[in-house]
Amino acid sequence: MTDLTLNGIPVIDTFAEAFDVAGTALIITNDTAKWAMIAAVTMTGFATSVIGCGAEAGIDCELSPEETPDGRPGVRVLLFGFEPNGLKDQLLKRVGQCILTCPGTACYAGVDGPHKIKLGGAIRYFGDGFAVAKRLTDPVTGKARRYWRVPVMDGEFLCEDFVRAVDGAVGGGNLLFLGRNHAETLKVAEIAVDAARSVADVILPFPGGIVRSGSKVGARTKGMMASTNDAYCPTLKGRAGSELAAEVGVVLEIVIDGLTSRSVAESMRAALHASTEAGAAHGLVAVTAGNYGGNLGRHHYHLKDLLSKEPASEAGAA
Repeated sequence: MTDLTLNGIPVIDTFAEAFDVAGTALIITNDTAKWAMIAAVTMTGFATSVIGCGAEAGIDCELSPEETPDGRPGVRVLLFGFEPNGLKDQLLKRVGQCILTCPGTACYAGVDGPHKIKLGGAIRYFGDGFAVAKRLTDPVTGKARRYWRVPVMDGEFLCEDFVRAVDGAVGGGNLLFLGRNHAETLKVAEIAVDAARSVADVILPFPGGIVRSGSKVGARTKGMMASTNDAYCPTLKGRAGSELAAEVGVVLEIVIDGLTSRSVAESMRAALHASTEAGAAHGLVAVTAGNYGGNLGRHHYHLKDLLSKEPASEAGAA
């Protein structure tokens, strides 16, 4: 592959391969921003990979009282799964165990889309027959929306009757940072995460937005869906198939999920530019991306298309 450069840092002329997923959003509100965030963090826990966790989830942004349905501080979270029906199971478990249980919270739909997923209409059964439905006017759209008021020990839990899943959500946009040592490469990855998260409608589901255990499809062990990405493991540099130069001592990856292909592309673009701008000061050797030869995911984000700070056109779908 021909190397490109950005801010003096080599960028491998390759692409990130990503997949169609089902995506939805929730708005969690509370009397205080602190407790809205506590509910959001708890609800999005253990959600790094849809394969092992059932969903990929994370915090999109904090919301001011002027941006929420009930005029209280809020947090918008995104949740992604293989398909809408799979999202329903995860939503019920996470809302029921993490948002219903959190003092003072309420829960609302955070995105419009064609697929309805029953939420409050299922959570209401916790109310043991005492829950009541109520229609309230949305202050933004002016339309009446149906909610459930579920009695709980600090008052009531208000939850929207259903939420919606969107078409066109994408999971698996990614960048790999090849560095000389762990501490400095981690700084580059952290800078990239901050830039990636500045784009709306995306999450980075792994711890702190960063994953060290990048994977490939398949394994030597029968029945394993995925295994370590040995081509990028520094301890295996001497083996055939390694993609690492001698000076590379560590590789860290960021993975991006988004409600639209454009949001994933723009998040990758922001991360690529931020990481290379900081790269020289932190021993960054190169930036690349992970793919499976283009055979598994239809969304291909070519790094050469992200070198400009401004998109030339809609990016992402091959």
